Amino acid sequence: MTREKLRTLLEEYGRVALWTYLVIWLTVLGGFALAISTGFSASSAASGAGLMGAAWLATKLTQPLRIAGTLALTPLVAAGIKKWRRVPDRAAEP
Repeated sequence: MTREKLRTLLEEYGRVALWTYLVIWLTVLGGFALAISTGFSASSAASGAGLMGAAWLATKLTQPLRIAGTLALTPLVAAGIKKWRRVPDRAAEP
């Protein structure tokens, strides 16, 4: 069911839906990385890789929530972009 909704969303909104999902994904990944990093000292490259691996795993576990967020936010983002890009009507000016 969600897969069909996501496919319909992509057909209707295209790049806006993809960018919305990407921004949510990066925000969640960065949030988990920050939260995990405050719990232990990442002083070497190996521990940094472990940090990003743990953050990626935690982010992967939230995928259903991120998809639901994308489904809910994309129409709002698209409407905001459309309103922001709207060119004023020159014929209405005196």
